[in-house]
Amino acid sequence: MSKPDFALHHASVIVADTEVSLRFYRDILGLQQVHRPDMGFPGAWFQLGEQQVHIMELNNPDPITGRPVHGGRDRHFALTVSELEPVRATLENSGIAFTLSISGRKALFCRDPDGNAVEIIERSAAPKLSDMSPV
Repeated sequence: MSKPDFALHHASVIVADTEVSLRFYRDILGLQQVHRPDMGFPGAWFQLGEQQVHIMELNNPDPITGRPVHGGRDRHFALTVSELEPVRATLENSGIAFTLSISGRKALFCRDPDGNAVEIIERSAAPKLSDMSPV
């Protein structure tokens, strides 16, 4: 029997206010918002290549305070960009705190308005997943 051919389709995060989160994901980070069907609760979808990020306005069962300062030490999802410096400048100009990757890679970690950690990696510094060997 062959192993299933998995691929990541989307990552979802819970938010308190869709409009506030749209300002972060769409307006500051510049993610492309796409159509989302009516699911009975507010939210938004963003297209990133073949993958998506979904925000869902639901009651959050997780604490948003007391999280590690460095998002790399917390659950997070990672995005890649062709150049990290413009993202860094945009975050600074928008007053959004971030930390640089502890590994020394061209990467940073920030948090959305609800404390969800987002890693942003310059593509030239991102490890190629196809080069990683299985455990």
